[in-house]
Amino acid sequence: MQYFTSDTHFFHKDLLGNNDFAPRPFPSVEVMNQTIIDHWNARVAPTDTVYHLGDIALYFTHPAVKSDQAVADVLSQLNGHLELIKGNHDSRALFKYLAAHNPIDHGQPKYAFHDVGVLIKYDHRQYYMTHYPMMLGIVKQIINLHGHIHHYAVPVKENINVGVDTPEQRYLTQPVPFGTPFSTAEIEQMVTGKAAEFKTKQ
Repeated sequence: MQYFTSDTHFFHKDLLGNNDFAPRPFPSVEVMNQTIIDHWNARVAPTDTVYHLGDIALYFTHPAVKSDQAVADVLSQLNGHLELIKGNHDSRALFKYLAAHNPIDHGQPKYAFHDVGVLIKYDHRQYYMTHYPMMLGIVKQIINLHGHIHHYAVPVKENINVGVDTPEQRYLTQPVPFGTPFSTAEIEQMVTGKAAEFKTKQ
């Protein structure tokens, strides 16, 4: 199975509480981190693939390698093979650390790394996955899955925010718990729901 998520922001204490940008109503980053881990693993099996579209964590320590170790420890607790697309808060140092500490999990490396984006096919559609929303212009059967903008949505029907804070969960018949990666079926619900909403506005 394939799943999609973005903007987990592990360890990012400045996001805690209720706010308009990225509401995280948790008492501590430890509780937030564990909530995401638990909800992730309740859905994702060890042999599944999760596309993480950037901003894995935001954590600074001295020396910096301590934060890389802490983030790697959290990621090691997540089920699945992780396809990591670099976000604006993902440092080269973190990716280098993960590449150097990349365990073999169910016959393949735990992590794969992408600087810009990934294109995959699903049914008769293509998902172009990036951290930042992309303005693709007039396209057929191409959907830009993205993160970065947290509790906001791009007013374009071909752009779907898959971040943990996305407001586009409203298109789902059954919203998922915070931090749960979205399935392809849920992505398609978002695509269909957003397209239908835009059609009513024309």
